[in-house]
Amino acid sequence: FVLLGAGLAAASHPLLYVKLLVQVGHEPLPPTIGRNVLGRKVLYLPGFFTYARHIVEVDGKRGLFRGLTPRLISSTLSTITRGSVKKAFPLEDMEHVSNKDDVKTSLRKVVRETSHEMMMQCVSRVVSHPLHVISMRCMVQFVGREVKYSGVFRAVGRIFKEEGILGFFVGLVPHILGDVIFLWCCNLLAHFINTYAVDDNFSQASVIRSYTKFVMGIAVSMLTYPFLLVGDLMAVNNCGLRAGLPPYAPVFASWIHCWRYLSAQGQLFRGSSLLFRRASIPAASFPMD
Repeated sequence: FVLLGAGLAAASHPLLYVKLLVQVGHEPLPPTIGRNVLGRKVLYLPGFFTYARHIVEVDGKRGLFRGLTPRLISSTLSTITRGSVKKAFPLEDMEHVSNKDDVKTSLRKVVRETSHEMMMQCVSRVVSHPLHVISMRCMVQFVGREVKYSGVFRAVGRIFKEEGILGFFVGLVPHILGDVIFLWCCNLLAHFINTYAVDDNFSQASVIRSYTKFVMGIAVSMLTYPFLLVGDLMAVNNCGLRAGLPPYAPVFASWIHCWRYLSAQGQLFRGSSLLFRRASIPAASFPMD
């Protein structure tokens, strides 16, 4: 599981890298004029592939993996921690939901299983978050071409010296809140849909139930995305890097301050999409080439 997690983290790193740069508001390329599904002219910001090509032009192909080492360590710590918690509190001791359960019994089991899953997620998040912070800061150095966080050990020493222990846990609260809300909403919604919306007489009922949680996960992840955004912004805010200072963002006093600022700007979902990114400036007055 550790190797699998590391492999997935490495493969998805360029996507996360581009997403983070978009989250902090770094737009090095001009928007282009295109048409939406209604045929109207709109401005589109560069998508993932265009943005990734720009990074390669500036830093080479290896540049797409800036900050990968601390992320791999974070992923490994998360996997090991979840395994340790799972071993300390075995799933065999938990009652799993069965189709033979009545509504009250099945709901009780879902609550117990979700509580167990929440405990594992929160503990692993706390343990792995310091390396997540370092990874975020390594990546956003692309904005100002800094080298302040050039290595894991150097980054650990710098954060401890400048910010103390709490510096390793900036942005932790919104991340945990997002995780908790995601787990409860996803599991409870899937349970209620499987219980009340899927008819047992339907021949494909078991197949539908097996995919309900996956579909709910996609839907709920969009609703909890602002917590991810705020957590990532707080991880780099006011850390001495250009990406964490004006004009990219004010110095936030807390994650709530950050949330309110993004909400007022209509930017709570900035970076949630990397393919079709509409610019806020209307393109009606721009001629087509």
